[in-house]
Amino acid sequence: MFRSATTGLISLSRRLSPWTLLMLGVALVVALPVIVVMAHVVMPTQGVWQHLASTVLGRYLGNTFYLAVTVGLGSMVIGTGTAWLVVMCRFPGRRVFEWALLLPLAVPTYVIAYAYTDFLQYAGPLQSWLRELFDWGHGDYFFPDIRSLGGAATLITLVLYPYVYLLARAAFLEQSVCVLDVGRTLGRGPWNLFVSVAVPLARPAIVGGVSLVLMETLNEFGAVQFFGVDTFTTGIYRTWFGLGEQVAAAQLAACLLLFVIALVLLERWSRGKRRYFHTTGRYQQLPEYRLRGWRATAAFTACALPVLIGFLIPSGLLLQMAVAKGDALFGTRFFDFAWNSLMLAVIASLIAVGLAVILSYGVRLHDSPLTRIATRIASMGYAIPGSVIAVGILIPFAWLDNTVNTWLHVHYGKIVGLIFSGSAFILVYAYVVRFLAVSFNTVEASLGKVTPSMDAASRTLGQTPAGTLKRVHTPIMRGSLIAAGILVFVDVMKELPATIILRPFNFDTLAVRAYSLASDERLAEASTASLAIVAVGIVPVILLSMAMRRSRPGSGNHH
Repeated sequence: MFRSATTGLISLSRRLSPWTLLMLGVALVVALPVIVVMAHVVMPTQGVWQHLASTVLGRYLGNTFYLAVTVGLGSMVIGTGTAWLVVMCRFPGRRVFEWALLLPLAVPTYVIAYAYTDFLQYAGPLQSWLRELFDWGHGDYFFPDIRSLGGAATLITLVLYPYVYLLARAAFLEQSVCVLDVGRTLGRGPWNLFVSVAVPLARPAIVGGVSLVLMETLNEFGAVQFFGVDTFTTGIYRTWFGLGEQVAAAQLAACLLLFVIALVLLERWSRGKRRYFHTTGRYQQLPEYRLRGWRATAAFTACALPVLIGFLIPSGLLLQMAVAKGDALFGTRFFDFAWNSLMLAVIASLIAVGLAVILSYGVRLHDSPLTRIATRIASMGYAIPGSVIAVGILIPFAWLDNTVNTWLHVHYGKIVGLIFSGSAFILVYAYVVRFLAVSFNTVEASLGKVTPSMDAASRTLGQTPAGTLKRVHTPIMRGSLIAAGILVFVDVMKELPATIILRPFNFDTLAVRAYSLASDERLAEASTASLAIVAVGIVPVILLSMAMRRSRPGSGNHH
């Protein structure tokens, strides 16, 4: 018995190598906000929760569900349809649309909401022009209200459909030409081939894209708050800051978290035991359908409208507002906002990429159930809305600050203030928890392409695992590491809900500055910060598209 216990301890110590322990530590740090939020489910709220449940909870649930369903379906239709058109059909402008359809990714949802509200409101240029043209007065005509649940769903769809487009296009580019040839020999035209062959094969990618869209929809704060639409995210913010009820806010966050978990489980269940494989390694030039006449016009219009409404019009409106009026603080405090945003984005992206390398290389060294669980936990942050992460971080760190200050006051008669919860530290922590999955997925995919024989060769030359990572893997993965860093950088620049809840006093970012001005109905002034966020986002989006152009295996022209 003693021998078996000793053997068990030895095998456990082998499994718990320094690298495995490091991975478990990262997973624990990332999981802390979720653990804190879930622990508050059973805490008493002195009747606040009952009040929320009887008054606003139904509205939060209904609006959140409506947004998720509407945005999910809209993004799936636009993203999948446009991806098929640019991959399989030839029509004027197709080459431009390949990368242009990704551009709305550079526009945060709250920014597009500000731009269109100024343009479409009663006193805005469009309605003013219509009244002047037709000599209409107030009440003489109907005009849809952009500041509504339907308006929010439409604008969020126009910003988020590129997630589906990105993954669906990659899936269509990777499809084997043989499968499509069989469909064509059976007399299937482009439309039938799309519905009956291509979409079923690309289903995992499309569902993955829709899942990302749904996660971002549940995380949405700026646009829905600006439009006065009550969702879980706005409810968490209002309960925390408006009512001052931490426990009730944490319980709302737990409800939203359960919503997300149910979504993830539903996606896994829908996939079931089905697997999607290509039965051949032949990757020839994909067959292309040359569209003419009204079909070419329809394809051009279908691709042009999302780009026009989702990027060109709002960017043009922002530019016009910024030039005409703009932010009065531009040139003075504006550069402080920009510096704060850049500093946070750079630090968070460097830490996220570093942790992603540790996690992905740890699995490569010790591929065990323990390390796989650690990476699964560490990369779950992207599925958790920023407001939930913020609540889960603020509660323990506020308690820690209070404990430290109480101890110092009792023993030394001093109070040092909010060391953790009042500094930019918790902002960086929140960003890393939220966006670690973005960098991990990119780094893991890149590391998976490095042949294991390189590791063996490095070990025979006397290199340690850390030395192999530094001298062999990192130079090979440099492009992917930069790509991962850029993706996290852009996400941090756009992030709003966690930033608003966690930011230290008198510490504003470009996102917060845009939100604050827009909340005061100073839309023209908000345009300067909004335009800066869009400008920063354009470069990585274009780089992403260029990488996709070269992604088709076996394509002579890198189609």
